[in-house]
Amino acid sequence: MLIGLVRHGETSWNAVKRIQGQTDIPLNENGIRQAKLLAARLQADDRIWDYVITSDLQRAAATGQFIADALDIPVLPPDQRLRERYFGEVEGTTLEERVERWGEQWKELELGAESDELMRARGLELLEELYGRYPKANILCVSHGSFIAQLLLAIFPEIEDQRIDNLSYSILRRNADGWELLQHNCTKHLNAADLQ
Repeated sequence: MLIGLVRHGETSWNAVKRIQGQTDIPLNENGIRQAKLLAARLQADDRIWDYVITSDLQRAAATGQFIADALDIPVLPPDQRLRERYFGEVEGTTLEERVERWGEQWKELELGAESDELMRARGLELLEELYGRYPKANILCVSHGSFIAQLLLAIFPEIEDQRIDNLSYSILRRNADGWELLQHNCTKHLNAADLQ
């Protein structure tokens, strides 16, 4: 089994570095362009994906639909476990607003955000469920940056904790011994002028 992890395309809040969390913001024009670029890349690659599944937030669902349409593969029902972290009081704020409201050490405060542990647990639960239900299928999961970063760290604690870029593409392979990371946070398709 292969699992692909894709972060959704850009939104207007991404463009101004405003934390979205579970606030349901649509793709902007650039996000649509990015989704089409990854869809074109996947069309040009060897066909490996059988299904797309997305979070239930519209930025992920729209990104997944562009990909599924390009590959002519079915979209499974959306799953809330693929949602972004709930960021509590900081949702909807920019860094400047957070510093002004809570000070430079705002990250150390208890502001109602979902913990890494809870987010990792729901992600791991979903992967195990997908493996149990579709052990021979390859499934592309369209999700969110903080969620993907934490899920990858839960499975591969040795990897670098890095920002997951919009429309990044990672691939995991499941075998009898567990998970193997084949590709991490790749965005080469966003620079491919020939795919536009």
